[in-house]
Amino acid sequence: LKTSFKAVVNENKRTYTARNHSATHLLHEALRSVLGTHVEQKGSLVNADYLRFDFSHFAKVSDEELLAIEKQVNQKIRENVSLEEHRNLPIEKGKEMGAMALFGEKYGDTVRVIKFGSSIEFCGGTHVKNTGEIGRFKIVSEGAVAAGIRRIEAISSETADAYYSQKEQLLKEINELLKNPKDIKKAIGDLMMQNIQLQKQLEV
Repeated sequence: LKTSFKAVVNENKRTYTARNHSATHLLHEALRSVLGTHVEQKGSLVNADYLRFDFSHFAKVSDEELLAIEKQVNQKIRENVSLEEHRNLPIEKGKEMGAMALFGEKYGDTVRVIKFGSSIEFCGGTHVKNTGEIGRFKIVSEGAVAAGIRRIEAISSETADAYYSQKEQLLKEINELLKNPKDIKKAIGDLMMQNIQLQKQLEV
């Protein structure tokens, strides 16, 4: 009894995965630029929904540093940098180009090098043809996963657009609840202060 199978690539998932994968390369470069060249990739997960990147670093990444990293990645996206792909390249040639070897991965005599401007890495995965296809990049979390290892989770493309749309809608709803104050931050602070004062009155 013979059974035949047909393998089909989900083009939609592949497209979003490629965007997140290319964004991961830009993130790696931005981390080294902002935090220092001691940063090395220690793990990575890329799928159609989000990207996760583990890296060596000795301290929590500050909000200011995260903003700088995000800004650099989005700048590279806006520059619409074209992909340079080098297949079956002798590994020594790849190293001469400045390509980074990742966290102890084993490489053969020939490698594939993925280059987006100054971002150069050995890589076998799917990528966009130019960084503009990524659309937008947003870091959603940063934290520790082990001693000296930090983790960033981020989103790109339409997922990032949806994130900002949701935040904008939430801000609009809060603004309406507060009767459209001129200074929404001050209005929330005043409400919190009033709540504290009322609680004190109830405790008397």
